[in-house]
Amino acid sequence: MVHREVERAQEPSDLPEILAGEGNFMNEIFQTNYIKTPQNSSFLKTPEADLPLCFEQTVLVWIPLGFLWLLAPWQLLHVYKSRNKRSPITKFYLAKQVLVVFLLILAAIELALVLTEDSGEATIPPVKYTNPILYLCTWDNNSNLAYSCLFFISYGFQILILILSAFSEKSDSSNNPSSTASFLSSITFSWYDSMVLKGYKQPLTLEDVWDIDEGFKAKTMENRFEIFMAKGLQKARRAFQKRRQKKSQQNSGATLHGLNKNQSQSQDVLVLEEAKKKKKKKSGPTEDFPKSWLIKALFKTFWVILLKSFILKIVYDILVFMNPQLLKLLISFVSDPNVYAWTGYLYAILLFVVALVQSLCLQSYFQLCFVMGMSVRTTIMASVYKKALTLSNLARKQYPIGETVNLMSVDAQKLMDVTSFLHLLWSTVLQIVLSIYFLWRELGPSVLAGVGVMVLLIPVNGILVTKNRSIQFNNMKHKDRRLKTMNEILSGIKILKYFAWEPSFKDQVHNIRKKELKNLRLFGQLQTLIILILQLAPVLVSVITFAVYVLVDSNNILDAEKAFTSITLFNILRFPLSMLPMMISSVLQASVSVERLEKYLGGDDLDTSAIRHDHNFDKAVQFSEASFTWDPDAETTIQDVNLDIMEGQLVAVVGTVGSGKSSLMSAMLGEMENVHGHITIKGTIAYVPQQSWIQNGTIKDNILFGSEFNEKKYQQVLEACALLPDLEILPGGDMAEIGEKGINLSGGQKQRVSLARATYQNADIYILDDPLSAVDAHVGKHIFNKVLGPNGLLNGKTRLLVTHSIHFLPQVDQIVVVGNGTILEKGSYNDLLAKKGVFAKNLKTFVKRPGPEGEVTVNDGSEEEDDDIGLMAGLEELPEEAASLTMKRENSLRRTLSRSYVLNSVAAIGSNLWLSAWTSDSQTLNGTNYPTSQRDMRIGIYAALGFAQGICIFVGAFLSVYGCIHASKILHEQLLNNILRAPMSFFDTTPIGRIVNRFAGDISTMDDTLPQTFRSWILCFLSILSTIIMICMATPVFTIIVIPLGIIYVSIQVFYVATSRQLRRLDSVTRSPIYSHFSETVLGLPVIRAFEHQKRFKKQNEVGIDINQKCVFSWIVSNRWLAIRLELTGNLIIFSSALLLVIYKDTLSGDTVGFVLSNALNITQTLNWLVRMTSEIETNIVAVERINEYINVESEAPWVTDKRPPADWPSRGEIQFSNYQVRYRPELDLVLKGITCDIKSTEKVGVVGRTGAGKSSLTNCLFRILESAGGQITIDGIDIASIGLHDLRGKLTIIPQDPVLFSGSLRMNLDPFNKYSDEEIWKALELAHLKSFVAGLPLGLSHEVTEGGDNLSVGQRQLVCLGRALLQKSKILILDEATAAVDLETDQLIQTTIRNEFFQCTVITIAHRLHTIIDSNKIMVLDDGRIVEYGSPEELLENHGPFYSMAKEAGIENVNSTAF
Repeated sequence: MVHREVERAQEPSDLPEILAGEGNFMNEIFQTNYIKTPQNSSFLKTPEADLPLCFEQTVLVWIPLGFLWLLAPWQLLHVYKSRNKRSPITKFYLAKQVLVVFLLILAAIELALVLTEDSGEATIPPVKYTNPILYLCTWDNNSNLAYSCLFFISYGFQILILILSAFSEKSDSSNNPSSTASFLSSITFSWYDSMVLKGYKQPLTLEDVWDIDEGFKAKTMENRFEIFMAKGLQKARRAFQKRRQKKSQQNSGATLHGLNKNQSQSQDVLVLEEAKKKKKKKSGPTEDFPKSWLIKALFKTFWVILLKSFILKIVYDILVFMNPQLLKLLISFVSDPNVYAWTGYLYAILLFVVALVQSLCLQSYFQLCFVMGMSVRTTIMASVYKKALTLSNLARKQYPIGETVNLMSVDAQKLMDVTSFLHLLWSTVLQIVLSIYFLWRELGPSVLAGVGVMVLLIPVNGILVTKNRSIQFNNMKHKDRRLKTMNEILSGIKILKYFAWEPSFKDQVHNIRKKELKNLRLFGQLQTLIILILQLAPVLVSVITFAVYVLVDSNNILDAEKAFTSITLFNILRFPLSMLPMMISSVLQASVSVERLEKYLGGDDLDTSAIRHDHNFDKAVQFSEASFTWDPDAETTIQDVNLDIMEGQLVAVVGTVGSGKSSLMSAMLGEMENVHGHITIKGTIAYVPQQSWIQNGTIKDNILFGSEFNEKKYQQVLEACALLPDLEILPGGDMAEIGEKGINLSGGQKQRVSLARATYQNADIYILDDPLSAVDAHVGKHIFNKVLGPNGLLNGKTRLLVTHSIHFLPQVDQIVVVGNGTILEKGSYNDLLAKKGVFAKNLKTFVKRPGPEGEVTVNDGSEEEDDDIGLMAGLEELPEEAASLTMKRENSLRRTLSRSYVLNSVAAIGSNLWLSAWTSDSQTLNGTNYPTSQRDMRIGIYAALGFAQGICIFVGAFLSVYGCIHASKILHEQLLNNILRAPMSFFDTTPIGRIVNRFAGDISTMDDTLPQTFRSWILCFLSILSTIIMICMATPVFTIIVIPLGIIYVSIQVFYVATSRQLRRLDSVTRSPIYSHFSETVLGLPVIRAFEHQKRFKKQNEVGIDINQKCVFSWIVSNRWLAIRLELTGNLIIFSSALLLVIYKDTLSGDTVGFVLSNALNITQTLNWLVRMTSEIETNIVAVERINEYINVESEAPWVTDKRPPADWPSRGEIQFSNYQVRYRPELDLVLKGITCDIKSTEKVGVVGRTGAGKSSLTNCLFRILESAGGQITIDGIDIASIGLHDLRGKLTIIPQDPVLFSGSLRMNLDPFNKYSDEEIWKALELAHLKSFVAGLPLGLSHEVTEGGDNLSVGQRQLVCLGRALLQKSKILILDEATAAVDLETDQLIQTTIRNEFFQCTVITIAHRLHTIIDSNKIMVLDDGRIVEYGSPEELLENHGPFYSMAKEAGIENVNSTAF
């Protein structure tokens, strides 16, 4: 406050003169004779401006005090809420309190002095009492001669406390300084300085990034959202039920009406109705589900942040319109030579202050909005994950993993983006209304012409936006399909490599991608049209408005005040006009995501009401008339089962493939839909699935599965599950990192880890779905004796064992025989044999070996290889001429694009200069009639320059869309090609989620975000450049100011870029594990539910989200930190321009001032936008880097080389291993250590050995999945390393251990290249014993296989794999534990088919069941990567070596007999 001595006047009659214009209010306050010196009586009409005493002692005091009192309740509420948190008393805190006490004492002394003075004769005005009392409450000060000392002391203390309040005390409870930052630090984001400095000096790590506050953590927000979601969903479901009832009533009414229709109805009406039906059918049925609850729930969750940001936004929007008024005053100031100089300086200062407050409000608003967007994304991600844990099996079928991951990544991100700019929906309307109001004041009714143009453009924009929305909706479907296919490709990549199917699946992805790119081009073209309209809209509006203004009345001459104030208003209008359609488009796009999320989150939960848990029950498990199904619309899978299982029993469940064994187990777990009846369970459950589910982590973590570590128990479990020998081989032992889905473990190792996990848990009931299928006979016996059997670790526990191993059945308490979903027989082993029923009959069949093999002549498998030529052509490099043409076209595109944008900037400068010249006419003509020719020329050229801007922008936008889509297409092709050519070691060490993220998030960024960001960045940069050029042209002195401001700008940018880039990297690194963990959870859902570990997995997801959140939050703040500093730079440019115009007033005209300042006022907003776009490009270009990283991944050997084998190769099928060595990765030990052997033509070789001995590695070597580390393999005399991979793999056939199927038709799974006729396929199915099953399906060969082949049993999948082999029928067949998951009957069928159909082929069989390979010509026994025995079965049994021991354990006495 300005301090001045006030003289006492002698006569009260002087008061009216002194306070002229101050009003009665001032008279009441200053009711006595306080006056100022006569020369200050007209305080605004002197060269030295001053403020009246009244203004100083009321307005200047009461406004800040009022501000403090107004916000006091808010502060008190905050203090009340944090009353339980004890703050430490620091020196900093004590210093503040001491100063406050001094200020209170000074205010009390001042009040005492006023009271003393009042006791005298003079009357003291009321304000002299009011202010000290207010100061007592808010520690401020008043002034008079008697109070001079008090004033200066108090003023000093106030400055000190202001400085101290700019700093904050550190809190021990949080390491995030934002929670304790002072007001000044908060609004300027200065608390973030240390992070920017650290990021500039060194690479940031996760430990460097501050944690987020408790209120923003996933758990807190999800819990808050859950309350509103539950209420909203309940209402939506009620409304949904009403809609369904109403619809059913209408349908029944329509049926009745249809029956009563007059038969002689008009033919025209019938045709119309038929057309309507067709149209309805074409558009497809609109799916109904509980709707319109998600947005309401989110609003109720985040309404406080919405309200705060609303207040800041409305303040900012009002302040925006002060700039044109101040510009008008400055033009008026320069045009009027009689105005005092201080007026100009005041306007310049006001311009700076208003701009500064605008910047502070805008950045605080952005901070709130982006934090809200981040919170919405977190809430959605946490909710989708939680829903995935409870979703019913039927609902899960509608959502493949790729699509569900999309909900978490793409849809949650879209909601985040739209939430961040949600206020623009009303703000743009407000700005448009205020712009029109102020324009009306400047140009009168002429502005209606411009408004009319805007109104006409709205429906055009509406149509384009609606069309864009439908394109976007279709594109999301294509994206989902592409990601689903990619997910399947990556999950079954080994199968694709075995069968050389990569080109077929690559074509599938390419076909989907083509449709996606077609939509993207269409979307880009429509977007370009919208940009053209948005660019032309302000030009059209200003041209038409100015033209109408000067045409309607010859007296209307455009002067600088009107023109440039209007131009500034038009510039303000440009933003809401461009943003409103974009916001509507974004909202419409987000509405698609909202619908998808509402459908998913509102889906049915798993209904486990039929599974009753009773801890006082007398039985362990009881099925009571239990019928269950996988699909309510399909047949019942489990029918009327009645079964009692007593506590502590070992129950074996046996039956043929597809009989319903696994379904019976799933029904117990509550994974199926209940038809009727129920299951009662006593105690907790542990579950071992048929296909083992392994987490990405260490072996130890997988076994402990969240339980406490007990060394003794842990070692017992490892020994019992036969894992100790494996841990000795694995690098790192039990701390060895397992890849995703256990990809770097063998099938047997995975199954035993899965069994160890269940065994380690102290459960009451153990559900074991065929855990012995993937292990060797001797390992199976060890596991049964040590874990499952009467003397095993689980002795005394209730065990349900699904098994095909007959030799363990005599040791079980009860056997349950399942067939067609019902229980055929149950009882002990001896009871069932005595009954001579189904069980006894099957057992009798398989106890003895079948008779001699029949000899059948088969085709030798040599067929024309038509596809090879096409394949070679596809793999050839682009010819030099074509490459050069492509380069020329791209260079031409770049040149045209650059020219378009530069010409746009030139046209913009020309337009402004022309308007400046136009407004100078008002001074030149000086009231005389405006010549018509000159007026028309001014309008015409101004319009032409405006249209030139629009056309240049249109051309630039169109080319940038075309260029970006072209780049995206090339990058996607290169990425897909390289991923499919990557070696298996890459997939062993890279989580699928990470690779999918490249095809999902990163490609999406390339498709959608980068083109828009790139275009905006160019426009902003050229706009700033042209503005600075125009200011420098008008005031050359400004060049001196631009240099230091430019240095500041670049310095801030350099500091920021280093930190921002690292934060984006951390965001990316921490985001992938969330999706990987989610994919992993969805795959292992039955296991997680069975163990009741949903809470632990949910917590793990929340921790992952929170780690990602803190990186995102820090990045958001880094943007605000940068923006506030750059806006300050922009504000200094405005202030400098205004100040220079005031200083050089005499040499400038009004039109020059208008021209300079109307452009300068734009610079802050444009600078801010440039910063955001630079940041966006910095962020999004990381996506290109990440894609490029995977494009440059080392590829495996070429698919086809110049050296090609003969067409009939291999004709004999002779295989030679010469000292063959192999390792999984260069840094690991050898897994095969010098294999040397000869396999002769048509020989049948069985390969045995304990799990981890190297059996599957041998298979991988034949297919060159693993490349040689020494030695060689030759087939028919050709070294397999010398030919292309597809030439090799296409001539070998394998029936793999894991029967992987892909979503698509059954035919596609058998023959993806369409090489074979339907007759050949049916023949193969007949030989694979699947013909009757497939013929019974409604669609036959077109039967749709779900993701992973989940709608077929494991045994049926294995038979489909046999069908593939029968179709391909090459000279060499490898069976890699192909019959591990099937029952003995199916095993027998497969073996018979192979003996008959592959009689003239070389067959290598890797098997756990020794009876499967006992009739082989030779047996190879592997141990620790070496051949320990190799010879005929008879020789090996006589040698009494390792094979003899295995055979003895399996109950095999000689080659011809098998006793169990």
